[in-house]
Amino acid sequence: MPELDGLKAAERILADPDLDTAVLMLTTFDLDEYIYEALRVGASGFLLKDTPADRLLEAVRVAAAGDALLAPSITRRLIDRFARAARPGSEEVPAALEELTARELDVLRLVAQGLSNTEIAAELTLGENTIKTHMAHVLAKLDLRDRVQAVVLA
Repeated sequence: MPELDGLKAAERILADPDLDTAVLMLTTFDLDEYIYEALRVGASGFLLKDTPADRLLEAVRVAAAGDALLAPSITRRLIDRFARAARPGSEEVPAALEELTARELDVLRLVAQGLSNTEIAAELTLGENTIKTHMAHVLAKLDLRDRVQAVVLA
């Protein structure tokens, strides 16, 4: 792109409050700093250019529906990095998360571990719609666009 790179273009697009747009990043650069920057600016997904056409089409549908998607290899790296950085036994809640209820924190922790709504519902013995409601509250309270941003924050 001669004038802007994809990250700057995504940032400009997503900064416009008049647009109801999702951005799905498609790149050859499988570098953590690009992924983090794309998520920071609010991209709803990050895929590599070698993604098969059927998965790319599904990713567009996912982003258009308001959800988020990362390439499986990227998801695995983020989860591994999160797991290494997590401090077992630490019950202190960061200031940014103090507004969340205990149950919303439980849901956020499980989302950060990569669990789906169905898996979280089973883990917490709650209905899937209840999990969706808790997740919506988490996103609203923390002013986040989607689950990917919630995972990054967590």
